[in-house]
Amino acid sequence: MQSQFLSVTVLWAITASSSVLGETMKARKGGRFRSPFKLKRKGIAVVGEWKTVQIDPNLFAEEEFRDIVCLEELTDYKLVSSSKVGKVKQKKRKAESASEEGSEEVEEPVVPPKKKKKNKDLRSQTDKGNTPNAAEIDKEAKCNEIIEEANCEDHGHVTESVSSSKDTPKKKKKKVPKNKASQAQGALPSVAASKKVKNWTTEVLSASTDQKADVSAWKDLFVPEPVLQALSYLGFSAPTPIQALALPSAIRDNMDVLGAAETGSGKTLAFAIPMIHSVLQWQKSNNSTTRNDSVLKESHQHHDETRWESEDEAEKVTHQQVEDSGDEDDPSFTTGCVKVLENVEFDSNDETHTVDSHKKRPLLGLVLTPTRELAVQVKHHIDAVAKFTGIKTAILVGGMAAQKQERVLNRQPEIVIATPGRLWELVKERHPHLSNLRQLRCLVIDEADRMVEKGHFLELSQLLEILNDSQYNPRRQTFVFSATLTLVHQTPTRVLQKKNAKKMDKKTKLELLMEKVGIKGKPKVIDLTRKEATVETLTETRIHCNTNEKDYYLYYFLLQYPGRTMVFANSIDCVKRLSSLLTILNCDPLPLHANMHQKQRLKNLERFAERESCVLLTTDVAARGLDIPNVQHVIHYQVPRTSELYVHRSGRTARAANEGLSLLLIGPEDLINFRKIYKTLEKSEELPFFPVDAKCMTSVKERMNLARQIEKAEFFNSRAKQHNSWLQQAAEALEMDLDDDMLMGK
Repeated sequence: MQSQFLSVTVLWAITASSSVLGETMKARKGGRFRSPFKLKRKGIAVVGEWKTVQIDPNLFAEEEFRDIVCLEELTDYKLVSSSKVGKVKQKKRKAESASEEGSEEVEEPVVPPKKKKKNKDLRSQTDKGNTPNAAEIDKEAKCNEIIEEANCEDHGHVTESVSSSKDTPKKKKKKVPKNKASQAQGALPSVAASKKVKNWTTEVLSASTDQKADVSAWKDLFVPEPVLQALSYLGFSAPTPIQALALPSAIRDNMDVLGAAETGSGKTLAFAIPMIHSVLQWQKSNNSTTRNDSVLKESHQHHDETRWESEDEAEKVTHQQVEDSGDEDDPSFTTGCVKVLENVEFDSNDETHTVDSHKKRPLLGLVLTPTRELAVQVKHHIDAVAKFTGIKTAILVGGMAAQKQERVLNRQPEIVIATPGRLWELVKERHPHLSNLRQLRCLVIDEADRMVEKGHFLELSQLLEILNDSQYNPRRQTFVFSATLTLVHQTPTRVLQKKNAKKMDKKTKLELLMEKVGIKGKPKVIDLTRKEATVETLTETRIHCNTNEKDYYLYYFLLQYPGRTMVFANSIDCVKRLSSLLTILNCDPLPLHANMHQKQRLKNLERFAERESCVLLTTDVAARGLDIPNVQHVIHYQVPRTSELYVHRSGRTARAANEGLSLLLIGPEDLINFRKIYKTLEKSEELPFFPVDAKCMTSVKERMNLARQIEKAEFFNSRAKQHNSWLQQAAEALEMDLDDDMLMGK
């Protein structure tokens, strides 16, 4: 009988300790302090004391465990309701908390709050972005103890304090939309200081907040008032030629636009401003329904606020609900008799959202870009121009958590910037926000000639089939932009001799592009590209050399001409090899290619934009659209395979009327591609040769040869380590002995 009772006691102790451990783990996972209140709901009141039980040392395999493991039993206890337990233990808790307060007041000058209504939960602090220090965590622990004391004794008081904390942001929600633009303008410097995102676009979009630009030149282009306010803040006093030509046709005439302009000419704002205007027009037309729904919304809010204030309703929280609320996936949990909702967002800009689930903000604008970095840049540009509109934007790219991007879509952004692959995944999964693409007002395809190339972006062709067939909207505007939109390759004579062969010209290329994209009307075509396709401020040069000499000339250039330099290669392996070589030579290069993690890619771009003298080694991932400030040199370590790539690579420098240099390193294997580019771009003069000082080349070659030897040795050692570790693991799994002869490098 004694042993049976003992086993029951041990079982109860293990269950209690495991529940405490579970609570502790969940509290750690959530990152928030939670008191282990669930034990009180077990209904056990301790009457006697815990007694030590002697354990036979023969139970253990080793006697050393005898002094480590101990067992206690509890005989005097009774089962009572949780409310009685709280009342019995109430005085004891008060005495303990008072003693803790006294001891902490001696150690630290922080005075704990006395009134319950002024207590702030740690969750509200983390939502504000403040990192709590040790003193604040102690204070929050005391606050939670006070709430536990009030548990089941003063339901209405605690519920009232929680509901009042919920009411505060709801009141703000009602006030903000009345004069949203003026309030946003007043709070502009603080918002800019607190929410400044660190990225390579910050320098491009930065402007002085003290002196705002005169934007009278934009008013004739039918730009909306909130956008004019943002342009003034950004310091954009006058539109670029592509913007001046595209905006009236897009905003006033509601036309589709095909735009071809030089790199760095402001094409992003040429489609961003009409898209924002279209979203604002939709919001304006739905204002009447929003006003009618606001009355219903206020009544629902009032009902939700008063629902938990009644004591009878609060007492309906059962033991099962408390157990379920501990689930980390559940967005709410129960503190005593009060249900606290976590991660609730109160968005003052959400004017069109109503209580009814069928009333949603649809997706109105979609921007498709070929690379992830370009998508990030486009988002920041749109956010900067839509600063005073309250329009929500979201980015959907690969390399980031799909679940997180689904949560971003759940916020119902009006504008989405995406790469085709990730967008197609979410469309296939039938995400609710992407279910009705028929309501799309604007479709933008940035760098369109690259996007619709044969053999590239299969997902884009599938998306365009959906958009142009079942989801076709005749009122939808389509914007197609690229620097090489009208660039046409000369068709070889052998191809023209075949039957039904057509000579490709600008008109034919645009017609094929319109057919693929789904432009069914007559669009506005804007072509501002020069005959040479590159800007006037770009200096183009070349060096002819052997393939193994390219490293010498690259290192020579980086030593002689410091500054922000982008080095382009055709393969990832070439970028990796150059990165290890230049690292040995203390050039501190930053690699960028498709096999890198997305966070590292963005981090390297940020570092490149921050440093005045730096080298970015990249594939053609960074060739299109990226607006990195003050890039002085572009080196084509390998000649690009197409003339479009050459134009886009060279377009990373000499942007916005600044000067820049483009250098081609031409080996014997690059001559064919170089001649094709030269023929397509119809260069009137031959590219000049880059001047090289022969005196410096001897020391440059010596250093580079040493670096090559070190790089080869390091590469061999890394391969040997990988091979040997694999062999050792396999030998251990087979329980075999390895001979040293089988290992590499021995």
